[in-house]
Amino acid sequence: MVFEDRFDAGQKLAARLRRYAHRDDVVVLALPRGGVLVGYEVARALAAPLDLFVVRKLGVPGQEELALVAIASGGVRVLNEPVIRSLDISSGEIEAVTAEEEKELRRRERLYRGDRPPLPIRDRIAILVDDGLATGSTMRAAVAALRQLRPGWVVVAVPVGAPSVCAEFKKIVDDIVCALEPEHLHAVGAWYADFTQTTDEEVRDLLHRAGEPVADPRG
Repeated sequence: MVFEDRFDAGQKLAARLRRYAHRDDVVVLALPRGGVLVGYEVARALAAPLDLFVVRKLGVPGQEELALVAIASGGVRVLNEPVIRSLDISSGEIEAVTAEEEKELRRRERLYRGDRPPLPIRDRIAILVDDGLATGSTMRAAVAALRQLRPGWVVVAVPVGAPSVCAEFKKIVDDIVCALEPEHLHAVGAWYADFTQTTDEEVRDLLHRAGEPVADPRG
């Protein structure tokens, strides 16, 4: 299977998520930028509201996939305390780096969301969506941050992912849906006919089109 583009991937992924359709406790959280195109189709198919989940992480020098600090939408900050202690990184250094990352996160949220407030997450089924999982480092940071907002159920959903990475997420989330798990992933973009970089304008447009949270389909 090769997806035509991220919209096609979102439609195919949504078919694997039908059990979450037409519920009033589901929210789709897309990781920008590419994940928003996928998430838009998922949210539309499930009749669920769409929002962003912006994540910024600082990796260990030389081991960038291992996050020292992750911050995310909703004012969340997650510290990897064991690693910080082992590297003898001072609290002052952490605060300085975090302040810079928080500035960038706020800038991106204003850019994408404008004045639109974030959707409520507490006690809801939160479906984190991206366009693929290669190493999974950003999604792991997203899951850790999302847990701080106390959703009732966490789902990770992607069109394509490395089998070992998808298997790893089974241990840290309530549900994981990888529509395609090729034995040799190589790169996420290899599984898309069109993997053109998503623009900020596309993200803003899709969030606008997604609109406000959908009404209860049961009336």
